[in-house]
Amino acid sequence: MRRAYLAWRAFEERFLQYAAAILLLGPTLLAIVEVVRRYGFGVSFPWRQDAVTYGILAAIFLFFGITQSRGLHLRVTLLPSLLRAKGGRTGRAAAEVVEAAVAAVGLLFCAFVAWHGIPVALRMIETGRMTQSQIIPLWPFFIVFLVGMGFMAVSFFFQLYAQIQSMRGVNLGSPYVEGTDRNGSIL
Repeated sequence: MRRAYLAWRAFEERFLQYAAAILLLGPTLLAIVEVVRRYGFGVSFPWRQDAVTYGILAAIFLFFGITQSRGLHLRVTLLPSLLRAKGGRTGRAAAEVVEAAVAAVGLLFCAFVAWHGIPVALRMIETGRMTQSQIIPLWPFFIVFLVGMGFMAVSFFFQLYAQIQSMRGVNLGSPYVEGTDRNGSIL
């Protein structure tokens, strides 16, 4: 399982983050070009707002799993922190159970959204659903969203596995990327 986790992290760090960055670069450059065209020449593409908005969202969707793997998603850590502060083996064990439960719920939620979103995506393709400009099809952005949710589900899976192993006394190391602590804080 450790090999699978390392392969997943390598995929995220060596490919996915760059793909998301390149995807983000396109809409950003289009927005800059459109500012120049609109205020410099008084013209703009009618589809540019949709392309910029959905392009940026698609890049963010692809980054979902990476931020989860790095432990950088917004999360409430009050209960595990209070349980750890209680001290002793019981407090630490209770905090680990809470963290495992959170990872399980996250995994189930992301997998549910990704799985049940597939028929919606197919329906969007069948009906030819378009963005507001009526020029750009909406389904590619929705599929990128589903892929992003699937990637985040994989990240939750590895965190859940690491948490369960930790509760069994097997230390796999941090389920987060090197250079961050268990709470996602950069070391």
